[in-house]
Amino acid sequence: MSEPVRDTVSDDEQGSGLTSATLHALLGTLGVSVSLGDVKNAIDLQASIAVKNSSILDEVKGVLYGLNLKGVRGGAVAWRRFDRRQLPALVQYKNEWWLVTNALGSQLLNLDKCDGQPPITIDQDELSASLVLWLKRTTKNTEQVEGEKPTARKLILSALFLNKAWLGNVLVATVVINLLAIATSLFALQVYDRVVPTLAYSTLTTLVVGMLGIVMIDWLLKRLRSRVIDSLAAEVDMRLSKQVFQHLLHVRLDRQSNSLGTLNAQVNGLESVRQFFTSGIVFGLIDLPFAIMFIAFIGIIGGVVSWVYALLFPIAILLGMITQYRLKALIKKQILRSNERQGLLIDVIRGSETIRANNAGWRFASEWEQITQSLASYQIRQKAISQLSTATTGSLSTIAYVSAVVVGVFQIEAGNLTMGGMIACSILGSRVINPIAQGVQYLVQWQSVSQSLNMVDQLLALDLERQPSQHLLVGDQKVSSMSAEQVRFVYGDSPVKHLDIEALNFKAGDRVLLVGAIGCGKSTLLKVLAGLYRPTEGRIKLGGIDLWEMDPQFVTSHVSYLPQNVHLFKGTLKSNLTLSGTVSDNEMMQVAHELGVDAIAQGNPKGMELEISEGGEGLSGGQRQLVALSRTITAKPSIWLLDEPTASLDAESEKRVWDVLAKHVKAEDILVVSTHRPMLAAHIANRVLVMQQGKVVRDGAPATIFSSLAATAKTAPQKSLSGRAKRGFNAV
Repeated sequence: MSEPVRDTVSDDEQGSGLTSATLHALLGTLGVSVSLGDVKNAIDLQASIAVKNSSILDEVKGVLYGLNLKGVRGGAVAWRRFDRRQLPALVQYKNEWWLVTNALGSQLLNLDKCDGQPPITIDQDELSASLVLWLKRTTKNTEQVEGEKPTARKLILSALFLNKAWLGNVLVATVVINLLAIATSLFALQVYDRVVPTLAYSTLTTLVVGMLGIVMIDWLLKRLRSRVIDSLAAEVDMRLSKQVFQHLLHVRLDRQSNSLGTLNAQVNGLESVRQFFTSGIVFGLIDLPFAIMFIAFIGIIGGVVSWVYALLFPIAILLGMITQYRLKALIKKQILRSNERQGLLIDVIRGSETIRANNAGWRFASEWEQITQSLASYQIRQKAISQLSTATTGSLSTIAYVSAVVVGVFQIEAGNLTMGGMIACSILGSRVINPIAQGVQYLVQWQSVSQSLNMVDQLLALDLERQPSQHLLVGDQKVSSMSAEQVRFVYGDSPVKHLDIEALNFKAGDRVLLVGAIGCGKSTLLKVLAGLYRPTEGRIKLGGIDLWEMDPQFVTSHVSYLPQNVHLFKGTLKSNLTLSGTVSDNEMMQVAHELGVDAIAQGNPKGMELEISEGGEGLSGGQRQLVALSRTITAKPSIWLLDEPTASLDAESEKRVWDVLAKHVKAEDILVVSTHRPMLAAHIANRVLVMQQGKVVRDGAPATIFSSLAATAKTAPQKSLSGRAKRGFNAV
């Protein structure tokens, strides 16, 4: 077990109270097969050898070890910091452990002691400070091989064959459907050879009744196959979409694409895959191999007539392969330009105010027109190639029919074929050429899908913040220090070091102001300390442990980062204030009142249900900053990393923010604030760091640093004037 523990655990929460019934029920939800008696014996054994004041986490580790359960990991965390997606879990309520199985988003929770009594229902706000114990089962199927990158094709195949029962059903249905297709040609054979010469209407009636039965069976099998494929496609789409989205959520931010258009296209590549699997293309590709079977039946009925289709079959396949090859590079270029246009559209929408204010619309319109023209030229070339393939395949179909009829005439003359046999061969021939003609178009469409899968692969190839197979560590319950050791950081392939820190330490109680000129690396340092960016070199330690060896949930339970550019999400004011979903209404309203956020709600009839657009449009920059500050304060971290928290605020609001922070930041917490107005926060600071070109050039007490900076500011104009005078003298 190696998951996060809560930031503070009181003495009465140390130790047990854990019952065998609740733990057995939790293991059961994970699919772990173990008896209730074994769980009870393991708990009793652990209680007899447990160290005094051991935590619940240590006890559960011992119990799992006693049960010899491998591949089960988990941890303990305060309910307010608990990720609801990890449910079911055990929660401590009134000094007893209860099983919680509610899904994310439910305000009411069902607690079950698993003792035969009915569950109780409580409001989740009552569990704000309660301890949660959760377990997670990992198997070989879910663990990724070290160094192996997932691909969209692998994810699709694994999802397709997760349950292989559908494969047998579809194969049987497909074989029967194609065998029934032969019945149509046999019907024509019998009618022209037996019914027409003798006008045997009784035989005709029998044949018609038989064909009606075959048509009904064919219809039912096609419906069954369609439902199986559609259900499978929906399941694969949901599974693949979830995996890709989860990957996106955990991609290292310093490796993420800066182009929103490209990133959007990478995720939207799944849409073309879904359309491919949910269309009739799949059925056409499934039926395509049976063309060989129909050629064999033509050989049985018409002899040498089958050679006509046997010779044209590889020509049609070759045509499809050539078409696919010609379209490969063209479609790739088209997708890249389409991504550029998507990125331009997003950029224009987000910066529409700036574009109009600077009268720059002509520039973006020209760029849009250029991209659209290139896309149009690519589409014209693509359609020309596709239409050429379609027309050629259609001509091959006509040539095949005419050739089969001509060869059939000579076979009739030789007495090797009847009129009914020739008609039957023509019917079966259409089952050979038509699927091939459609198959060529399917291969063309698959080329587009293949390029979309490549786009998804580019996203899946991005490094995750933690590797799936990585054994994560857990720090102390109280984090009292953070340090940076020989940290270097560069953006992408840039040759410039944006951060160059030899050694930097923060201890409990530090109140640090981070100052320096624009672009000196303050924001980058905070992001690296918060674990958003991974250092190119060196280590960030949290409580003596490498931050990148720790579970992200443990890190976020202790570290809160406030970005310089605040982003709000579509929803309501309340949903943005309680973004994590773990904050009680009373706590939210208290902090909102202290910061003045409640004034936003009071100015609107909807109150806290005020609708917020994407990015927080409709709120001023200062209001968005107050909302983000409220989120940070209600998170109650141990380490506060604030990047320009008052940059968009007026003087009165800024003073209120510093007062609120002074109230909520605990004495043992670490506070690091980046600011260009340090004097307004000087009363809460006990340390100042001055940065220049990615390095910390000064580190000391506020009085010492500020006096030094003031002296430097006074001498700078004099040096500049002296320099100009010297240059003027030299010029003379």
